[in-house]
Amino acid sequence: MPQQYVKKILQARVYDVAIETPVDEARFLSERYNNRILIKREDLQPVYSFKLRGAYNKMSGLSASQRKRGVIAASAGNHAQGLALSGKKLGINTVIVMPKTTPDIKVASVRARGAKVILHGDTYDEASTHSHKLAKEKGYTYVHPFDDPDVIAGQGTVGMEILRQVTGPLHAVFVPVGGGGLIAGVSAFIKFVRPGVKVIGVEAEDSACMQQALVKGRRVVLPEVGIFADGVAVAQAGKETFRIVKQCVDEIVTVNTDEICGAIKDIFDDTRSIAEPAGALAVAGLKKYIEKNRIQGKTLVAIDSGANVNFDRLRHISERSELGEKREAIIAVTIPEVPGSFKKFCGDLGKRNITEFNYRYADEREAQVFVGVQLSDGGKERAKLIEELCRLEYAVLDLTDNEMAKLHVRHLVGGRAPEAQNELVFRFEFPERPGALMKFLQTLGQRWNISLFHYRNHGAAYGRVMVGMQVPANEKKLAEEYFKKIGYPFCEETTNPAYQIFLS
Repeated sequence: MPQQYVKKILQARVYDVAIETPVDEARFLSERYNNRILIKREDLQPVYSFKLRGAYNKMSGLSASQRKRGVIAASAGNHAQGLALSGKKLGINTVIVMPKTTPDIKVASVRARGAKVILHGDTYDEASTHSHKLAKEKGYTYVHPFDDPDVIAGQGTVGMEILRQVTGPLHAVFVPVGGGGLIAGVSAFIKFVRPGVKVIGVEAEDSACMQQALVKGRRVVLPEVGIFADGVAVAQAGKETFRIVKQCVDEIVTVNTDEICGAIKDIFDDTRSIAEPAGALAVAGLKKYIEKNRIQGKTLVAIDSGANVNFDRLRHISERSELGEKREAIIAVTIPEVPGSFKKFCGDLGKRNITEFNYRYADEREAQVFVGVQLSDGGKERAKLIEELCRLEYAVLDLTDNEMAKLHVRHLVGGRAPEAQNELVFRFEFPERPGALMKFLQTLGQRWNISLFHYRNHGAAYGRVMVGMQVPANEKKLAEEYFKKIGYPFCEETTNPAYQIFLS
């Protein structure tokens, strides 16, 4: 089956608009992991993403009547920019339906290249449904962002270039995965030409539709999709891409938000460029694969698929990158509430750099402190730190992997409220756009008193709120049913140890 695509890839018309991007050596990553790590720089394309390849290859093959009617597509941004530039080059009217949560930089870039932009829905799938409706009504040709043979062939030229550019032994190529267009094209070519090279897909944990499809043996629709890595925020893998991936891909690795942020920092350190979250997926997966399989002395390639990121999102990325790199530990420590105890505790930490230290008086006998400590050797040093503190008879709780602690509690430490009886704590997520917080508050209603509220706009596509509400014990089930009807993802955190120690 891969041979069917090899000819299409070799004949793909991409270089009228796209460039053959370089493969750069990641010196710092290579030294740290004792491998030769290379980065395929698709972020250097004219639209800062590989998507230009597939878009142009598809549009250049349209008939005269199709070109006259124009094209339409749904996209979170990168496919849209590729279509817009292709349409401008070929003189084809282009309409793009984008989710309302799409970063402003992508919307502006699409419009600047002459395409008409329609903002609709909060997710790619909602935008896609609307675009299909418009295609039928207006007679546009729909250009799928990934599930189309011509698009797949255009993306496959990335794999063709990698094999031409990387000489000598090649252990594996890591490819970011959303709907599967890039990995389908890359894997089809690589497995035909050099079947011994592993092709490993990388997905965000909260949008791993391809991995789920492979596990279940059929395409699945994810009930919810996280969109921090908006370029791969897809609820269902493509039909054609899944068919190819089943035959040509060796493995799928999933990574979380912190690991993605850490990879963005790694790419910056080695290339002085800033990848978008989806663009850094492959590097994040490469690191995880090396650590899990103890790979050494191999040549590994990661595809940096794009650089379209909102500047204000860098605030969130910067905060989380240290955790993703395992260079920061977050711990809760109990110390005596006596003069000099803080000084002694800091001394017991040794020469480690403290990144955060929060405390507020709450008890005459013991003090609970929230501490961030910089690490130089990742998980091993974190375990050593906690072991040392426990040996010195401190009560220590590791919160490094506690999402509530990282998102909210570190900004709220010390806010105890003894008078807040029957307090239940919930975390909510809602689409982040102007007026979203007010809409959330209005939706929440006034039945129960709000005793705690934390919200911080950190440039992500979704707003995150922590709410404490005074709910009588006999109304707890009623509250949960009410929150389900609201429609926003939520989870109860009342028993979370980070809340119990610092806020309850």
